[in-house]
Amino acid sequence: MDGPAADIVNDLAQRVRSIKPKARRRLIAIAGPPASGKSTFAENLVAALGPSAALVPMDGFHLDNRLLDARNLRHRKGAPETFDVAGFVHMIRRLGTDPIVTIPVFDRARDIAIAGASEITDTTDTAVVEGNYLLLNEAPWTDLHPLWDLSIFLDVPEETLTNRLTQRWRSHRLSPEDAESRARLNDLPNALRVTQDSAKADVTL
Repeated sequence: MDGPAADIVNDLAQRVRSIKPKARRRLIAIAGPPASGKSTFAENLVAALGPSAALVPMDGFHLDNRLLDARNLRHRKGAPETFDVAGFVHMIRRLGTDPIVTIPVFDRARDIAIAGASEITDTTDTAVVEGNYLLLNEAPWTDLHPLWDLSIFLDVPEETLTNRLTQRWRSHRLSPEDAESRARLNDLPNALRVTQDSAKADVTL
C-alpha cells in the first residue's frame, strides 16, 4: 500500500496511538457496508500500528446454517438478524476488561464459524474491530456504540458496491446472472441498511 491511501492509514494510526482507552484496550471500530473494503483497511491499520494491535472480525459471530434454516433466514445470511449479537457485544466488552480473550473466526471456504480459533493476548493494547453493523442504529447493536474509542466508517458509492458484490459471487463460481441476483437480493439491501441507518462515525472515509 502506498500513496494517499497509505497516508490516510498512517495518519489514523498516529491518531489511534494518541487515544487514552476507556478500558483496558483501545477499541477501534471499522464499519461500513459489505464490499466497502473494511477487511483490507483494518488489516492495513493493524499493520501500521504494529505488533501491539490485533484484528478482530465480526464474522465469527455468524449464526450456523442449521439455525438459519430453522428460522428461514439462510437466504438473508449476512443481515443483522443472522448474527449472535449478544455474544459479539459480550466479547467486545471482554476485550475492554480481560487480559486474554479467545474469539471465533469465520471460515469462508466451509461457510462456518469456528469457536476458539484465535486469541487476543495481554500484549495487545489496541483491538481493531471490523464489521458491517458496528454503528447500526438498531437494538441491540446500539449497545456497541459507547464501547468504541474511535469509530471509522467507509462510505462507498452504491454502484461500486454492486460491482464488487457481484464480482465476489462470481469468484465463488456463480454464473453472471446468479451472481448479480445474489448481490441485489441480499447483499445490496444489507449495504443500504448500513449506509442509511448507522450512527455518525468519528471519521468517515
